[in-house]
Amino acid sequence: MTKLLIVGSVNMDIVTQVTKLPVPGETVKGLSTAYYPGGKGANQAVAAAMAGAEVTFAGAVGEDAYGAKLIESLDSKGVHTDYILKKPFGSGIAYINVDEAGENHIILSEGANGLFTAEDLIGASQAFEGVRGMLLQNEIPWKTTLQAMKEAHRHGVFTCYNPAPVAPVPEEAWQFIDLIVVNESEAEQLTGIHVEHPDSYTQAVEAIIAYGAQAVLLTLGEKGCVYGNQQGVALTQPAYRVKAIDTTAAGDTFIGSFMAAYLDGQRLEESLKFASAASAIAVSRAGAQASIPSRQEIEDFLQDHT
Repeated sequence: MTKLLIVGSVNMDIVTQVTKLPVPGETVKGLSTAYYPGGKGANQAVAAAMAGAEVTFAGAVGEDAYGAKLIESLDSKGVHTDYILKKPFGSGIAYINVDEAGENHIILSEGANGLFTAEDLIGASQAFEGVRGMLLQNEIPWKTTLQAMKEAHRHGVFTCYNPAPVAPVPEEAWQFIDLIVVNESEAEQLTGIHVEHPDSYTQAVEAIIAYGAQAVLLTLGEKGCVYGNQQGVALTQPAYRVKAIDTTAAGDTFIGSFMAAYLDGQRLEESLKFASAASAIAVSRAGAQASIPSRQEIEDFLQDHT
């Protein structure tokens, strides 16, 4: 079983269903509101664990009712939570509005995630021992993320970085990134290339590789994904067609399930299909972690969609 470490965020998602998303200054009626454990780091951890990896999570929650619920949820999905610290602060919260087409608007209040420091991570350096791969995002302080990259590099751990919410990547960090996963808007903000057609997909991937990343995965929603690496390998994977209910955790599901499959020895092409199937299932369900499929569900989906 592949051992993965996720260093990142854990939030409580407060999800309100609406007929349509509001424009600035507009008030719309909420149809229903539900509470789901989320956070990009936690979502990716659950996706990887559900896909068959042995997952350890490092991060922080608050000393509040949400914090206890968030740890309990990760435990129930088989994620090891020994390296989740409790901070004297509120837990992270994401306010999510989802319209009838499954599209969403998200406001993130980082809470305890913002208090997870590089020093905290240094104190948990044993979490990197025996680990095959690590997943990182942009919902904890950058200094902590950079420290995780350096620690992973020192231990020979394959590092996958999902720069979301997107922010400029300092030049010193590229040498530590084995795989960077970005969507269209993130790729555009990192490269300045307007990502809207196949030629621009290739241009954006090549531009990011030129920065120093070993490999790039560009996710394109219903248009699938594009992969490229320093060795000149280029692949595309179409998306599976499903009715979208909620796209909240689709990207996190894709990343976590891809890493579980790829680092477990599946060929790149098969890992992309596996991850695409996982995200297709996720968007057809409501919630973040609640929408993430099991390995058996993914394999059944693939058999039904050959």
